[in-house]
Amino acid sequence: MKPSKEGYRVAVVGASSLLGKELVGVLEQGRFPVSRLVTFDSDEDEPELPIVDLREVSTAAIEDHQIGEGELDFAFLAARLRKLPAFLSDWQDQRNTARCTVIDVAGEGMGAETPSEGSVLEESPGIPFLDRRYPVPGTHTAAGRLHVSPHPAVIVISAVLLRLAARFPLAKAVAQVFTSASESGSRGVDELQKQTVNILSFQKVPDQTFGAQLAFNMLSRLGRTGKGEMASLEVRLRRQISHYLGHRVPHPALRLFQVPVFYSVGVSLYVEPAEPVSTEAATAALSGERIKVRKGGLDAPTHVEATGSSDILVDSITREAEPPHGLWIWALADNLHLAATNAVELAAGLGEQARA
Repeated sequence: MKPSKEGYRVAVVGASSLLGKELVGVLEQGRFPVSRLVTFDSDEDEPELPIVDLREVSTAAIEDHQIGEGELDFAFLAARLRKLPAFLSDWQDQRNTARCTVIDVAGEGMGAETPSEGSVLEESPGIPFLDRRYPVPGTHTAAGRLHVSPHPAVIVISAVLLRLAARFPLAKAVAQVFTSASESGSRGVDELQKQTVNILSFQKVPDQTFGAQLAFNMLSRLGRTGKGEMASLEVRLRRQISHYLGHRVPHPALRLFQVPVFYSVGVSLYVEPAEPVSTEAATAALSGERIKVRKGGLDAPTHVEATGSSDILVDSITREAEPPHGLWIWALADNLHLAATNAVELAAGLGEQARA
C-alpha cells in the first residue's frame, strides 16, 4: 500500500481497551504518518461502532457499514472481537486480494473466521528493531495481509536471547514471566484496585476477573471463577516464541505468574551459555538499542520507572555461583507501550516494503 500525501488511512479496533488507547496515543505522536484515523470500541457488552471520528475536514458522524475495507491501509486489532466491524468481514471475504493490512496486537485473532495457523494469510510475529539486525528470511513481506505483533514478554525474551546468542552460543534458558493486572484489561486494573481498598478496610474482595485475591498476593494460575486466561496466554507465548526464534537459539522453558502490579511485565531469565561468560561480557552483549542494562552500583529498575517507555530495563546481571555458571537476568518493560510501539513500527516497515 502507498500512503496519500497526508499519510495512511488507519483503523484501531478495540480503541477503548487499555492497549487500544496506548496504540492511539502512539499513532498521535506523529512518527507514523496518518491521514485518517477511525477507532472502534470493542467492549464485550457493546456493539462494534466507531467512537472517534475521522481526522478530516468533515466532522459528520459515521456508521460502521460506511467504512469499507478498500478505504483503509492498516487495521490494528487491540482487543478480543465478539462482533466483527463490517470492513473486517469484507477483508475476510476478499482474502489475498484485500487491500487493508491487518496487524493483530492483542493476539486474539478474529474468532472462528480467522485463517487457521499455517494459512497463507498468517505471518510469524515481527519485531522490527530485532529484525533489522537478526533478519528471519521470508517473513513479514508486504504481500501478506495478516501480521502478528507479538506479546511484550516475547519481545523481551527474544531480544535478550538473540543479543546474547550473537556473541556466545547458548545451551539452554528458563523464563519466568510476571504479568500485571493490565493483562486482563481495564477490568483487571479496576479489580486489583478494589481488592486493595477492600482488604485494607476489612471488606470482602471482588474476584470476578482473577477468581482469587491478587492484591498482596501472587497467583500461579487463576481461580475457577476468574475470567482471565493465563493458560491460553502461556500457550500464545510459547507459540510466538517458537515461530519467531525458530532454530536460532534454544527455546526457553516458560512459566507465567500473575502479580499484584497494575502495569508492565517482568521477566526473570536464567541463561546458560555453552561456555562460562563473565557478567561484564554479557552486559556488553545486551546493551544497545531498546535494552538498557543497569550498573551494579545503581538502584534496580522498577515497574514505575518502565512506564511510558519502549525500552527494556535490565538490572545488573548476576552469575550463578555453582557450575555451569549460568546468568540471571531481570528485565522490565511497559507492556502496553512496548506492544503499541512495536505494532506501529511493524506497520511502518510493511509500508516501506510496499513502496520499494
